[in-house]
Parts: sequence; C-alpha cells; structure tokens
Amino acid sequence: MPVTPEEFKAALRRFASGVTVVTAGDGTRRHGMTVSAFASVSAAPPLVLVCLQRESRTHALVTGTRRFGVSLLAESQRATSDRFAGLSGEQEDRFAGVAVEAAPAGTPVLSDALAWLECAVVSSTDAGSHTVFVGQVEACRSVEGSPLLYYDGRYRRLGE
Repeated sequence: MPVTPEEFKAALRRFASGVTVVTAGDGTRRHGMTVSAFASVSAAPPLVLVCLQRESRTHALVTGTRRFGVSLLAESQRATSDRFAGLSGEQEDRFAGVAVEAAPAGTPVLSDALAWLECAVVSSTDAGSHTVFVGQVEACRSVEGSPLLYYDGRYRRLGE
C-alpha cells in the first residue's frame, strides 16, 4: 500500500532540522529562499547539498550561475526565515532590510547568519518536484551562537 502525502508529512514532522536561507545572484538579480533540505555530504572535499523546488526563482539563478550560498540562521532570525519563505507578505526583494554581503566569488549571503557557505555546483539531479544540487564549499565563515531549529511545524530553540 503506498504512503499518502499526509502520512509522509506527519512522519517528516518528527525530524528536527536547522534552518537555512539559500541564495544566488548573477550580478543584476538576486534571490533567496528558506530551505530545511540541506546536508553535509563530505569533508574532503568539502561538499554540501541543497534541494530546491524547480519552479523557484532561486533554482533558476542557481541553474544559471552554477553557484549558491547557504546561510545557517541563528535562533534570533525567525523573521528572516519567514521573509525568505515568503510568509511575511509578497515582497519583490526579500533582501530589503536584511544585512547582506558578497562572499568572495560574489554570491550574496546573510551577514548576520550563524554561518555561511559559498558553493560551486558540482552536480545536480532531478528528484520529484525538486533538484538536488551538490556544491563544493569554496568559502565559509561562522560565529558562535545558537541555531534556529524547526520541528513539528514550529521554530524551536535548543533546550526546549
């Protein structure tokens, strides 16, 4: 018997994850989206993966530039997560009012994130409605702090 979408979603709500914003830009345009489908793949070479919905503007920019940034959000950045998820209203520029910097190769990343990674796409695979992009980390930065977590449909903090 096949798994229903409701059963699948209920099961995955039991997986706690960090919250990231994946960004891309081509010099004239930039976009970003909140993503929980992020994972480390390898330390040598340093590889990560992100899963992006194929219909998103961020997906189109990553496909075109073959680069992406991943900003790992701090627990104080719930509003940033909502903004990049499109939950704070329809805003053409999700970066408006958010501290942004260019990583060494020019990828936009969130300045006040707990950490950020700048990646070059080394492979991509279609998977259902998404594409799995594997990126080699070419630059990164991190600071001390507590992460923003997502579990059972809500933001969480360590120790809850």
